[in-house]
This record gives sequence, C-alpha cells and structure tokens, in this order.
Amino acid sequence: MSPSLLALLGFIAWTLLLLVIMETIRSRLVLTGAVAANGFQPDNANLSPFMQRLARAHANCLEGLPVFGGLLLLAAVAGRTAVTDPLAWVLLGARVVQSLIHLASTSPAAVTARFTAFAVQMGIAVYWVVRLYVA
Repeated sequence: MSPSLLALLGFIAWTLLLLVIMETIRSRLVLTGAVAANGFQPDNANLSPFMQRLARAHANCLEGLPVFGGLLLLAAVAGRTAVTDPLAWVLLGARVVQSLIHLASTSPAAVTARFTAFAVQMGIAVYWVVRLYVA
C-alpha cells in the first residue's frame, strides 16, 4: 500500500479513535447514572470542557476528511501518489498534532499552535491540488 493510502487509513483510524474515546466516556457517564442515555448534545455542551474539546476535535477530523482524504484517494485512483506520498505522513502528523492540542487546551498559545498545525494541512492540500491539476 502506498504511503498516501496508509496515511489515509491513519487519518480514518485517528478519527475513529477520537470517536471511540468519546463514546467510551459517554457510555461510562450513562452507566454511572451521571447522564441520561438521551441527555447528550452533539457538541457535548452539557459535559466537561474536555468532552466539548473532544467533540470538536472529532468534528474537525470529519470536516477535513473529505478534502484531505479526497485528495489522497484521488491521487491513488489516478495513479498519481508520487504527488501525495512525500507529504502524506506530514499531513497526518499535523492532523494528529492539531487534535492533541485541541484536547489539551484552549489557551491563546494552544489555539495559535492548533491553527499552525491546520495551516500546514491546508498548505499541503493546496500544493497537492495544484500538482494534481497541472499534471
């Protein structure tokens, strides 16, 4: 499997891991009676700040998957992974870093660092679009 497809698998796995963590915590809250089974808001607004950040980090992955995953998949289908392979792991790393920072803090420094990780992903995606289009 090409590095691009492995990075896509990693992106999906990371998104799934965030969901599993969120649902494990939610299940614990239901089983302990802390929250009713139907008492959850999609953004976890009625839960702890960590759970709210977790929901947002997961949502960020879902929002980015069509763009970043789509480019990786397009390159694979078109036989152009030579364009995406060199930066595929960088993109995945930046996504994981963005999520981890999101989970850790919402301080101004953390938000700046989180945006920087996102900007790396956007820059890579723009570069890929241009390279895939020109080729």
